[in-house]
Amino acid sequence: MTMKVTRVAVFALFLLLAWGSSDAKGKSVGIVTTTRVQHATPATTYAHSASRKWYSDADMSDAAKRDGCTDISSQLIKNTDIDVIIGGGRKYMTPKGTKDPEYPGDYASRGKRQDGRNLINEWQSMKLGKVAHYVWNKTDFDAVDPENTDYLMALFEPGDLRFETERDPNMDPSIVETTEKAIRILQKNPKGFFLLVEGGRIDQAHHDGRAYMALHETVAFDYAIAKGLELTKEEETLTVVMADHSHPFTFNGYPFRGQSILAGGKSPLWATDVLPYTTLMYGNGPGHKITNGKRPDIRNVDTKTKDYVQLSAVPTESATHSGEDVAVLARGPMAHIFQGVQEQNYVAHAMAYAACVGADLRHCQGQTEPDLVHTTLTHDSNGAGGVYGSAVLLSSLLSALLALKVLIVSLSDRATTRAAHKAHRDRSSVQVCGVDLTCNNREGKPLLLHLPNPGQKPMLQPDGALSVRCGAEPQDTTLQPVT
Repeated sequence: MTMKVTRVAVFALFLLLAWGSSDAKGKSVGIVTTTRVQHATPATTYAHSASRKWYSDADMSDAAKRDGCTDISSQLIKNTDIDVIIGGGRKYMTPKGTKDPEYPGDYASRGKRQDGRNLINEWQSMKLGKVAHYVWNKTDFDAVDPENTDYLMALFEPGDLRFETERDPNMDPSIVETTEKAIRILQKNPKGFFLLVEGGRIDQAHHDGRAYMALHETVAFDYAIAKGLELTKEEETLTVVMADHSHPFTFNGYPFRGQSILAGGKSPLWATDVLPYTTLMYGNGPGHKITNGKRPDIRNVDTKTKDYVQLSAVPTESATHSGEDVAVLARGPMAHIFQGVQEQNYVAHAMAYAACVGADLRHCQGQTEPDLVHTTLTHDSNGAGGVYGSAVLLSSLLSALLALKVLIVSLSDRATTRAAHKAHRDRSSVQVCGVDLTCNNREGKPLLLHLPNPGQKPMLQPDGALSVRCGAEPQDTTLQPVT
């Protein structure tokens, strides 16, 4: 399973942007992708569309236009005020036949729009009075000063960006460079920002059965994550990395120890047809190569090249997605609420909650000083299960329900958010599991902790500060502190 940016992640960001229209308190917004900016993942953050392929009006049916539907590119500059837009897709922004500045002789790269609109020019005219830059090459991109830039639109290719191993470093910046530029522009806002970074070509390489490309794209994405962590502060920035799905991509066992996954990627064990096979394979895809009932003999085939298509078990034009769970990783304020196994739709609400955006602002409104002592609570009832706890950071239990593949950075209003997160940690009550826990604060005042759903084990163990284990306890059980 290899990570790429996810439509779960972007769904989360889309809701944050939607809620942010009234609640985000002036946060800046950015999207960075290695695909066209109108592609599925980035488009989910700003567009409503009946088809993910309505990149320009030329891709829409006449009926859709008559019904008032609009293409994704036109929504990019209209629906949400996005401060930083970086990726590909410039041919969907210009009138039909407009020559591409980089490939003027390539007809496939020319403008596609049938309505005659030049959305790049329209975007620039909308930013009058602001410092707004449109760039399409690395020279102009490098010349953009983040400290003196309000808006940036950078479209480096007519469609998707090139794969990392095929990228011309003199023409197109890397995903590390685009991530850094975006963060440096956005982080000037003292009220914070939301940024989506997508390594979208990982997915496309897997669909093509090209493991070499997919793995190199993943490494590039990993470097972008590292750059994001380097440029932001953990105590005020929630970073979430996740995947929307995996692919039927397998690692066959028993290769030689230390053997390169690509360069020496043939298994030392041969199959029952007395032919070798690669360590990396796909369950389905374009790499199905049975001829006259036999697999190809790959002993003299160079499997380490970027264009090599891995063997697959089932012939399909494109490798499909697969169904296993994917990882959700988080660092920063409220990262603990992303732990565990969750449904996709949880991510949006968890991010909004952490960023103090949307309807649930409970943890953003409360005391900022702790009212608890470091008291340990213990209880045991005839071996039917017990409850163990510490009164430190009790409110972390609110995160027990949670657990993320693209880099999403949420930087909230710094002073307010630090105080809100501290108040959340130091709240004197929490609900988990159908058992009442009572302890005392420094003044000797009882603090009641109610745990709903008797007999159900909670899903949270926050940093070892509070660990609760519930058995078949009666709902009115009261536990006294043991000091």
